[in-house]
Amino acid sequence: MSLFGKKRDVFSVRTVERVDAARYCGTWYEIAAVPRKRQRECSNTKAEYTLTADGKISVRNSCFRHGKTVSIKAVATPVSGSGNAWLKVRFFRLFNADYKVIELSDDYSWAVVSSGSGSALWVLSRTPYMSGDVYDLIVEKLSLRHIDTSGLVKTVQ
Repeated sequence: MSLFGKKRDVFSVRTVERVDAARYCGTWYEIAAVPRKRQRECSNTKAEYTLTADGKISVRNSCFRHGKTVSIKAVATPVSGSGNAWLKVRFFRLFNADYKVIELSDDYSWAVVSSGSGSALWVLSRTPYMSGDVYDLIVEKLSLRHIDTSGLVKTVQ
């Protein structure tokens, strides 16, 4: 079962039209997520993106777990024709994950990212905290797209 109430393939999660990669780079704080197994005991979760000279994006995800900061590095490559809204993220040079920007504020202050299949969902912000009004607006936008937000859990920052 996916976030959408039924199984969908990797191509069915609609992204935003275009993402300015340079503007998107920087630090994003996880405000809420459908927790993945390794993230369930995390707090202070954030992602740092850096544009590389070859047009890829260096990724460093980190969180505080069991009394220490843990992190993972990856490289993201934009999918051709996606307007930089769909990235293939390669971890450990072993496996790829889809990263789709499905909602993005005009000022790049918040974003919603999904896996290609919709089995994962993250609400991100440029600051560690988000107002309840903004969060509620995001959840409403997702609901209007028939995206199940019931599994979202707010992240302790």
